[in-house]
Amino acid sequence: MSDAQNTGNQARDTGPTRLRDALRQARIEAADRTGVVVELRDAEVARLEILNEALDPLFAEIPDKVDLFDRGISQGETPRLWLDAVAHVGMGRDKRIYRFVQDSRFGRIVLAESHDVPAIVAAVTDYVARRMIERERAMVVAPAAEEPVVAEQRRRAGFWMFVLGFVLGAAALFGAALFAALRHL
Repeated sequence: MSDAQNTGNQARDTGPTRLRDALRQARIEAADRTGVVVELRDAEVARLEILNEALDPLFAEIPDKVDLFDRGISQGETPRLWLDAVAHVGMGRDKRIYRFVQDSRFGRIVLAESHDVPAIVAAVTDYVARRMIERERAMVVAPAAEEPVVAEQRRRAGFWMFVLGFVLGAAALFGAALFAALRHL
């Protein structure tokens, strides 16, 4: 009974906490206590929601014109926090470790793996920055003023080569016909 009174006094001494922080702490505690197989999936979703909330400030900084990222939690057989079409965060086998994975044409690449939310947030931040730089490079158009002129010169050169080949072929055919006609005389 005295322990309950002491914890109540400690809560009053620390001052008021935000509801969001209290909900987050309650989710963490609930996720830590789950031991039943049916509740493991709910624990995974709760941990992914905690990570999703931790990523809110990062995604708030991304300009609205950048549409690379579509963040959301999938509620499938294995819950995942999708960041875009190829990268997601899932839970490891022990359901307590976050695994940040990117799908590539060579298979899945584990970009980060940690028990700590800040470590995964840092890895996701690096990933988002790299993707935005790739987008900027893809959007830059290299100046190509010389290439159309070179292509036009090649077409003209190709046309004159065709005319020269046609004239030489006609002359060779005429020469062969003349040689055949003189041979029969």
